[in-house]
Amino acid sequence: MHIDIIGGSGFIGTRLLKRLHQRENVKLRIIDKAPSKAFPDLVEIGDVRSVEDMRRSITDGSVIVNLAAEHRDDVRPLSLYDEVNVRGAENICEVARDKEVKTIIFTSTVAVYGFAPVGTDESGTISPFNDYGRTKYEAEKIFSAWQAEKPDERTLVILRPTVVFGEQNRGNVYNLLRQIVSGRFVMVGNGENRKSMAYVENVAAFIEFCMDYQPGVYTYNFIDKPDFSMNSLVATVNRILGRSEKIGFRLPYAIGYFVGKGFDLVAAVTGKTFPISSIRVKKFCSNSVYNTAIDSTGFRSPVFLSEAIENTVRYEFIESHEAEGVFHTE
Repeated sequence: MHIDIIGGSGFIGTRLLKRLHQRENVKLRIIDKAPSKAFPDLVEIGDVRSVEDMRRSITDGSVIVNLAAEHRDDVRPLSLYDEVNVRGAENICEVARDKEVKTIIFTSTVAVYGFAPVGTDESGTISPFNDYGRTKYEAEKIFSAWQAEKPDERTLVILRPTVVFGEQNRGNVYNLLRQIVSGRFVMVGNGENRKSMAYVENVAAFIEFCMDYQPGVYTYNFIDKPDFSMNSLVATVNRILGRSEKIGFRLPYAIGYFVGKGFDLVAAVTGKTFPISSIRVKKFCSNSVYNTAIDSTGFRSPVFLSEAIENTVRYEFIESHEAEGVFHTE
């Protein structure tokens, strides 16, 4: 089996490669605009925005895993979302047709649902609130059209993870954990809102699990259960650190949102970006809880969520891993 992992130099891709590298009779290729620190010999430099790069890099008849995405909150220009997420999907499908690719696994996002009701599953209303969610759903439709051309021959797996975290990642969850560990964390709101999370090792394991699927379209949210409330997450981290689980000062949501609006104004005037914004305060204080049909597949995540949080906290803030690389994602 030939497996081409587009965007494979990144956080999820590197963890997936570590799993697949152990398999026999598998030939792996990373297609990415950046080199891979973990697997430099497997990289073919290529950008999804270039159909020529995809044509040169994608292997005939391979299984394609598309992890490439433009996804940060502060992307400029905004056109990059369409160029990478939408045009990239079009380029991959164009080459996949020519090279007789039968299977594509695409990592989308729960952001396609926007501010979704608690417990939203794969049948939830598509209502993205930002360009990231919008363009990811546009890409889903492009891949679905590719599969529909030969539905009895082609396999499409669409994976919609919630926020993905784990060791070496420098995204939103890491920033939250760092604030808690530092002792400077301030809870905004009552902390009863719950957040669905996904551990990178479990996401990688499920992608591997999907590679032998038969023709059809399969769409899954990816969440590691049970969901933590912000209160329970902070208490868990403090317990790992051997500290009191009690949460001290809490900032009312209205004040926190007002502060975020102030940073929005300063950012608009200065052109600088800040870790605080009104949308981030809103996202922090909202429920973000999803359900998934993955349980019906027989897949079981190899790492419990509580263990995943402890692994990450110990790796990042207790143990020493200064020589190892990190992934600056959000």
